[in-house]
Amino acid sequence: MADAIADTRRLYTKPQNLNDAYGPPSNFLEIDVSNPETVGVGRGRYTTYEVRLKTNLPIFKLKESCVRRRYSDFEWLRAELERESKKVVVPPLPGKALFRQLPFRGDDGIFDDSFIEERRQGLEQFLNKVAGHPLAQNERCLHMFLQDEFVDKNYTPSKIRQA
Repeated sequence: MADAIADTRRLYTKPQNLNDAYGPPSNFLEIDVSNPETVGVGRGRYTTYEVRLKTNLPIFKLKESCVRRRYSDFEWLRAELERESKKVVVPPLPGKALFRQLPFRGDDGIFDDSFIEERRQGLEQFLNKVAGHPLAQNERCLHMFLQDEFVDKNYTPSKIRQA
């Protein structure tokens, strides 16, 4: 009976150099939602969040951008993605917190620091899930939301063509 010898040789890999180990990753997309600011008074009061993007993906025209968005802008983005991208399952946003908007509460309601932080985390998770989806990355509404100073809610929906 012939002895079967297992091939235990390793595949040849090129040695890793410092640039490979510590250089930028081949493809990355980082989105941070931070620095919440509450503006206005009375019924016109709302909170905005800083949305910061860093990427080297060629589909994005800017490699770094920073815009301010309010919760209603996130709702608009979610509705646009659901309407325009039939193949993308759009994750839910953190809730509207209707009970926190009732008068005569003992706290600041939707302007309470703990609520704002909880919502900020939820919005960041939402954006990272959506922007990480390859099909959603082709939607013009996502690019406008992440990179344009103002969201034109009367835009013409379309796909982004890679340069």
